[in-house]
Amino acid sequence: MNKILIILGVLIIVGGGAFMLIKSTTSTYQADEAEVEVMEEEMMEVEADGGIGDGAESLDELLEEEAGPVEVIGSSVEGRDITAYHFGEGEKEVMFVGGLHGGYSWNTSLVAYELVSYLESNPEAVPEGVKVTVIPTVNPDGLFDITGKEGLFAKSDVSGDDAARTAARFNANKVDLNRNFNCLWEEEGTWQSQSVSGGTKPFSEPEAAAISAYIESNPPAAVVVYYAAAGGVYASNCKNGVMPETLALTNTYAAASNYSANEEFDFYEVTGDMVNWLASQKIPAISVLLTDKENTEWSKNLKGIEAVLNHVAK
Repeated sequence: MNKILIILGVLIIVGGGAFMLIKSTTSTYQADEAEVEVMEEEMMEVEADGGIGDGAESLDELLEEEAGPVEVIGSSVEGRDITAYHFGEGEKEVMFVGGLHGGYSWNTSLVAYELVSYLESNPEAVPEGVKVTVIPTVNPDGLFDITGKEGLFAKSDVSGDDAARTAARFNANKVDLNRNFNCLWEEEGTWQSQSVSGGTKPFSEPEAAAISAYIESNPPAAVVVYYAAAGGVYASNCKNGVMPETLALTNTYAAASNYSANEEFDFYEVTGDMVNWLASQKIPAISVLLTDKENTEWSKNLKGIEAVLNHVAK
């Protein structure tokens, strides 16, 4: 009988030890699983910043999942998407547009993509009552000729000599899109000291037509269009004078960004211009000309953007 009790005692001790060992191992495994989940969440936070550079091709997918609607508003002559990124749900829409001149002033697209990335990471930057729409590239064919990329690209993707970049200013029909809008339109326009095509009629080009259709369906409260290069902010008008709200936008952006404020672009005569067409539609619009064709001057422009958004939100 004593032997039986001794054997039972040993079995109980051994079984209890095994149970504690299994429980300890399970707890450690569960702790390891929790650490892995935390690490994965941290990695997702880093990967989801939508930054400019590595992994740029995934930005569209990120925004579709996390930052609100991504809308294709039209396509280019060669069938590339013209994409609008939307942030916020306010009634006052503010548009930021880049890439009218494709690969010639590729930095105007890149500054717009930087804005997309910034708003994706900082949705609270959009004031209450405001909706922000960013169209980074109106001329995706010209941009593709220089970067070899559709959509987001990095500065390191840019190639081509001066002649190639100048050719990439125009769309695939060799039309200057910023001469194809319906304000003082002419079939033959001027760029600096040379003649350029304005198309066969206003909005003859699918890229300009896409912008026109979007704006007519969604009249914005304000529009900022990026160009290069002069280092200033220019008010719009279509020979009817500058609207008071346009002048206010000009001064607001310029004061915050430390660009010069200008009531008129008078370097040479411009026909079929996008911002001037917006003025003819009674939509306040300004041109922001970056200082050169290589840099986005992001910190300057972010200050201007924030100032305009806060101004419109009042």
